[in-house]
Amino acid sequence: MGSRPGAEQFARPVEPNQRRYEALRYYFLDGAAAEDVAERFGYTRASVETLVRDYRAGRLELFASSRPGPRSEPKKSSARKLTLALRREGRSLAEITRALKVAGTPLGRTAIWEVVGEEGLGRLPVEASTPASRALPAPKAQRLGAGDWPREGTLSSEHAGLFLLVPELLELDVAGLLSAAGYPGTRQLTAVNSLLALLALKLYERRRRSHVYDVVHDTALGVFCGLTALPKRSHLSGYSYRTTRAQNQALLEALVPRQQAAGLIDGESFNLDFHAIMSYGEDQILEEHYVPRRSQRTRAVLTFFAQDGRHATLCYANTDINKAEQAHEIIRFCEFWQASSGQQPGLLVFDSTLTTHAELAELDDRGIGFITLRRRGGTLMDQVAKLPADAWQPVRLERPGKHRDVTVAEMTATLAKRQFRQLAVNGLGRDQPTLLLTNQRDRPAKQLIERYAKRWIIENQLASQIRAFHLDALTSQVPIAVDLDTTLSVLCDSIYRMFARRLHNGYQTATPDTIFRHFIEGPGELRFTPDGINVALRARAHTPVLLDAGYHKQTTTIPWWDGRELSFSFPPA
Repeated sequence: MGSRPGAEQFARPVEPNQRRYEALRYYFLDGAAAEDVAERFGYTRASVETLVRDYRAGRLELFASSRPGPRSEPKKSSARKLTLALRREGRSLAEITRALKVAGTPLGRTAIWEVVGEEGLGRLPVEASTPASRALPAPKAQRLGAGDWPREGTLSSEHAGLFLLVPELLELDVAGLLSAAGYPGTRQLTAVNSLLALLALKLYERRRRSHVYDVVHDTALGVFCGLTALPKRSHLSGYSYRTTRAQNQALLEALVPRQQAAGLIDGESFNLDFHAIMSYGEDQILEEHYVPRRSQRTRAVLTFFAQDGRHATLCYANTDINKAEQAHEIIRFCEFWQASSGQQPGLLVFDSTLTTHAELAELDDRGIGFITLRRRGGTLMDQVAKLPADAWQPVRLERPGKHRDVTVAEMTATLAKRQFRQLAVNGLGRDQPTLLLTNQRDRPAKQLIERYAKRWIIENQLASQIRAFHLDALTSQVPIAVDLDTTLSVLCDSIYRMFARRLHNGYQTATPDTIFRHFIEGPGELRFTPDGINVALRARAHTPVLLDAGYHKQTTTIPWWDGRELSFSFPPA
């Protein structure tokens, strides 16, 4: 009799345990020799003998034993009687939770709801909050006038480390930049007070402006801004809706000369990139953009960033972008740089999705250099594949890690009715050659490849911004309101970089979140004197770095403190 369809699954098993079972069955039940079993099931004779030995010793498990789950809920069962009794007495959910905990049979709120629901009883009453359990009212924020400053006394603070960044705010003239940008103030608070409060929350890595209630009772943070206390959430959340893109751009334009004077940027080349800040709401006002973190297109606020190529400092951001105009944003950045520095950008480096061929032609007309990728289309890759062997020249790249020895073939690409230089690069760890497109016609191929590789710095920089300044925490469904947040992120980046430059060389490339953990996050005491404030920071593991930088010898005059001085000390813990 022939075998039925499907028998091949048993004759030639693939799954390991079934294969072992069929081999042992053939050996024991059919009496086959070990050599025959090995040949039929693809084992060696030694392997078959090992299987037989382990099976006889009881060390071989061929079938998973069935383990049914529990048929009862012991925690609920032990607490059911008391839960129902308390519910019939009209007790609230909080009261039942506390009573069960005292009785030694604690249940979570969800489990209590389920027990009550299974019995067919109604919803549990919610316990009204007592006055003692309510949050303390937030103090009123007012400007510190001449008579409001204490002449002596101390003030403890859990956030005193933030004052270490005040010298950087002065060197960048942040107060002057904010005033000159034309931001709005109120009858109680100046624009500088409001923006310093927003900046303080971002510098101290608070994820959202609503989180001000976590720190609003720390009077020291108000003093940082020249206020009696930090403004309330309503003021901070609503302030960005009163700002405009023109004001944010004015701040960025005024910041560039300060960055250049401080050595944070040189303007020779820039890395450019888009970043989509995902929205979790359903507001139809937002367009859909590709969000790499989710690998999908969804509603998001599209943000454009520019970063100095040598120093990796962010110098430009814009969220006032729509799909129809996003390809032209690269030209807007060139106009921004011309207005802020008085000259055209030297070299722009970006990926293939940032702009279009028409914009590349305009860059070429303006005499602005660029390096970008070209998409690997089928026809284009066929042309590359047909290049003769002698067209590929070896190049050794000066870079750490793998893929330093590559081969390069030069071609000419005609786009938008003009010719550009195209490099096909093999050996970068990809299945197909990487295609670079540029209008740098005289620069050596090696320099072009090495420079484009550094474009990934902006990817790493945006990742550190997301971690430290919570760039992905969307502050609004209105892109223009988000623009203030991204503008302040650019300012925070410069502040942290300047602080790192004062420290030991080991911190020159440290990310903001590392600097925050080592130095900024920490308690201390504000000691008031007739002339100013001495911030006494508790000694920590990294305090010697601050002492080496001379912070204990530094005295700084603060303009928004009516000319009072700031100094630091590091008393032993």
